[in-house]
Amino acid sequence: MTAETSQTLDRGLRVLKLLADTDHGLTVTELSTKLGVNRTVVYRLLATLEQHCLVRRDLGGRARIGLGVLGLGRQVHPLVREAALPALRALAEDIGATAHLTLVDGSEALAVAVVEPTWTDYHVAYRAGFRHALDRGAAGRAILAARRQPVADPGYTLTHGELEAGASGAAAPLVGVSGIEGSVGVVMLSDAVPDRVGLRVVDAAREVAEALR
Repeated sequence: MTAETSQTLDRGLRVLKLLADTDHGLTVTELSTKLGVNRTVVYRLLATLEQHCLVRRDLGGRARIGLGVLGLGRQVHPLVREAALPALRALAEDIGATAHLTLVDGSEALAVAVVEPTWTDYHVAYRAGFRHALDRGAAGRAILAARRQPVADPGYTLTHGELEAGASGAAAPLVGVSGIEGSVGVVMLSDAVPDRVGLRVVDAAREVAEALR
């Protein structure tokens, strides 16, 4: 900690991060151990976070993330979009195809950022806000593949004609980004996607992931 930082705020943010990384919640004792502070400090932190609905405690006393984070989450998409745009622009220009960043939204895949190439005579129209089932299209299938086999380099997923007749897609999941589940991909008017495109998509997904960390 430095003179310019707040120890209490730092601890509160660490509590939220710890709770976000668990599905079953944490007890005061567990939080105390992980933070390296006494239980009284943890009680005060939780009480403050509860007042803002950022944390809730169940009947068993375990602390969990509260619904108040949803209000904060509504502002996440614009921030994610801004961070991803440089890599998406480079991808679209390099490949000559429409590039997109897709995030999980409930049971659907949601395109939150789309960049079209500037030099092609034609390309697939794909708009931010477009939704589709996770099990259809390269973007969603790449996310599902990463769920089944979470590895450092999951490769890429290819599809053809699943979302638009005559269009093929390639996508690679975001890896190592806490709290965000998504993929980077391209869609093009082609019967198949060349291997070099798939590899380039993997590189772009890695660039976006690094920008979001």
